[in-house]
Amino acid sequence: MNPNIDFIENEIAPLRAQLKNHSLYKNLQSLHDVRLFMENHVFAVWDFMSLLKALQIELTTVTTPWVPRKNAVLARFINEITVAEESDFDKDGVVKSHFEMYLDAMREIGADTSKINAFIKQIELEASVENCLEKTSIHTTVKDFVSYTFQIVDSKETHKIASAFTFGREDVIPDMFLKIVAEATSEQHIGFESFTYYLNRHIELDGDEHGPLSLQMVTELCGNDAQKWAEVLEVAKKSLEVRIQLWSGIEEELKRFKQELV
Repeated sequence: MNPNIDFIENEIAPLRAQLKNHSLYKNLQSLHDVRLFMENHVFAVWDFMSLLKALQIELTTVTTPWVPRKNAVLARFINEITVAEESDFDKDGVVKSHFEMYLDAMREIGADTSKINAFIKQIELEASVENCLEKTSIHTTVKDFVSYTFQIVDSKETHKIASAFTFGREDVIPDMFLKIVAEATSEQHIGFESFTYYLNRHIELDGDEHGPLSLQMVTELCGNDAQKWAEVLEVAKKSLEVRIQLWSGIEEELKRFKQELV
């Protein structure tokens, strides 16, 4: 392991532990709880694709005339992830993006997809993420999470995008999703097939393949540039912080709903 990667992993360990042990997981006790979780989390599933596409734009050639990129290893890596995320096989063997699989899982358990669908339609019309977020009635922490993602995307600084992708998403996803699988499926089994498949697929890809390769990507992009490594650490910390805030915002909504029932 690269010593810079080791240093970053050590620095973000407290944030990762905070995320892994977040009390949100214990509050995912009913079908309604999981529905509400997914209705918020789906925006993070969606904006992940823009992080991925930003990396693909920077690391491969997506325009014509085509020219070879300097690092074919990174090009192959990001293309492999894109294939899996944008055109994987769902539980029935149908080719779909992971975002579409998530929507299927939401519909399967009766979660409301109207907000994310309206948001996507609005994006298709005007393409301004900030404007579309303002027009969408979702929790502030969801808006903040997506806004930070696009702040990093719009920076067009590949090492920062790679940091958010690696330490804020790929590297931490197995921990998060293992918790969700354990908590969300412990009481409710009916109607969770698509969600469980989606979670296990991410655990398989992100833990076994994508996570380690994404660390290699960060190492390649930063090289011996101390400034880049410092910026990678800054983005890694912030990415985890906004994820924790997102989880806390979803937990707030869960508690508010339960209080209204009393």
